[in-house]
This record gives sequence, C-alpha cells and structure tokens, in this order.
Amino acid sequence: MGRHKLKKFAINETRDYIIEPGKPLYDNIKGNWRKEVFKNDNPVVLELACGRGEYTTGLAQVYPDKNFIGVDIKGDRIWKGGNVVDEKGLTNAAFLRIHIQNLEQYFEQGEVDEIWIIHPDPRPKDRDAKRRMTHPRFLNMYKNLLKEGGQVRFKTDSKPLFEYTVETLVSEKVNLEAVTFDLYESDLLEEHHGIVTRYEKQFTELGHTVHYLKFRFK
Repeated sequence: MGRHKLKKFAINETRDYIIEPGKPLYDNIKGNWRKEVFKNDNPVVLELACGRGEYTTGLAQVYPDKNFIGVDIKGDRIWKGGNVVDEKGLTNAAFLRIHIQNLEQYFEQGEVDEIWIIHPDPRPKDRDAKRRMTHPRFLNMYKNLLKEGGQVRFKTDSKPLFEYTVETLVSEKVNLEAVTFDLYESDLLEEHHGIVTRYEKQFTELGHTVHYLKFRFK
C-alpha cells in the first residue's frame, strides 16, 4: 500500500463521522445513527457506492435538516469526501466504509428514509447480474431498510444497466415515479442541484447521456 494512501487512512481514523472497522461505533451503529452520529431525529439518506461522496456532501449542504451517509468500501475515496465535510463544517454528513451487500448489518429495518444510487459499476457481463445494485436481491435489501414510503433514486450513464433496471423494477411492481433517458434535457435535472460526480463529468465530456429514475416500493 502506498504512503499517500496510508496517510489518508490515518486521517480517516481521526474523523468521528467516518464509521469503519476498528472504531467503537462500527459494531453497534445499527439503529443508532441519529442518536450516536447526528444527535438529532432528522431523516436519514444514503448514497450507496458513494465514491468521493459528491452527493453526500452536496445534498448535505442543500438540505441541512436531513442526515446524509455515504457508503463505500474505498477508504481513500471517502477521505476525499471527508475533506469537504471538514472544509464546509458539515454536521449532517457521515460515511460508512463497508461492502454494500452488508448494509443490513449496519441499519435497522425502516431506519432509512431515502436512497441515492449514483453511477454504480454497470456490471455488463451476464454472470455479474447479481452484483448489479438494482438486482432483485439488492432491491429486497433496500425495501427492508427503507421506512414505508421511502424513495430510491438511480442515476447512470450506462444505457444497458438503465434498461435492465427499468425492466427489473417493472417486474418487481414498484411505484416507478419518473424515468428519463436524458437527464440533462429533463426538468428532473433540478433535483440534482448542480451536483456532478467526477466520473459523470468525464462521461458527459465524452458524449455519454445520463439516465435517471426514481421509485418507491409498494
């Protein structure tokens, strides 16, 4: 492991809002996010596979009355989001360093109010379908974690993944509230408050179209 990455990990260890292995809250945070991390009763919003946490920190600035948690396994990426938390003095943004498939070990049933899935790995090979973040096994997990009426938002530049997701959601019989194959030409763009991830910027500069949808479980 490189020296620079080790330095980032060391900084993460000093940040109380980053929940990761080795920290006291890591093993007993389930059901205690509002009490132990945010010290309030505000809604909890997740950004899954958050990378640098552009949405976690961006939305936290737009909605100070909500709590935002970026979830990712990459500590060096979370470090970048942590820099924004420190720079902006955000008290409603936190990070959890785990694999997404283990979410239910860290959140109680109904503890989450909203989920954002932003440009996840498209997993284009058929043999990797179960690893797609909109596969039914993940959807069932989201449904369990969300409070009744909680919303999921999904954004990607991968048309095959987006089409797969729409087909899956139709078969799962969710309430599909909005779908656009071109977010930048849609009124739905306003919901993103000008937040653009590093990779999205690269994708769009190459001419990729961004797709977006939102839904609630019945």
